[in-house]
Amino acid sequence: MDIKISQIANLPTTFGEFKIQAFKEGEKEHLVIFKEPLKNGIIVRVHSECLTGDALGSMKCDCGDQLQYALNMIAKEGGMVIYLRQEGRNIGLFNKVNAYALQDQGLDTVEANHQLGFNSDERSYEMVEFILKHFGIKEIKLLTNNPKKIESIKGVEIIERLPIKIAINPHNKSYIETKKNKMGHLI
Repeated sequence: MDIKISQIANLPTTFGEFKIQAFKEGEKEHLVIFKEPLKNGIIVRVHSECLTGDALGSMKCDCGDQLQYALNMIAKEGGMVIYLRQEGRNIGLFNKVNAYALQDQGLDTVEANHQLGFNSDERSYEMVEFILKHFGIKEIKLLTNNPKKIESIKGVEIIERLPIKIAINPHNKSYIETKKNKMGHLI
């Protein structure tokens, strides 16, 4: 992998004071948001980009809520968020909007992805191993409900899975049920 790594910068936020560093992998630019000290056993949230949830406050998913949950926890306890540019489970924003349209017609997220010719989840996590190795981290507490993430993250020992508890609303109820029932999420 040919990865370019930015310098580290300060990032004061409404959640707390963080540091950030970007990792450029081809055309994708990933971001690490962290609070020092970085040591083995830190809390790590691997978060895939969700423009509609993270930036626009969409209630159709729980992504923005999960990101805020992670940033609040890390501001208090230390750790990092690895923000991977894998919009829409890595089908891209254009296809995600088309999947949303299919969901508006009654399909769930898995069915919509399949209708568009994609797998249920197209994400990959090789970049996580690279980033954690860059920071010298060999053991983490992974903040996730997704068992695929636990299985897919290599090169580091996951010493604990920390659940993310997010409130269900009428707009994301079906989405969360699909994650639990069809994708095995630990909700």
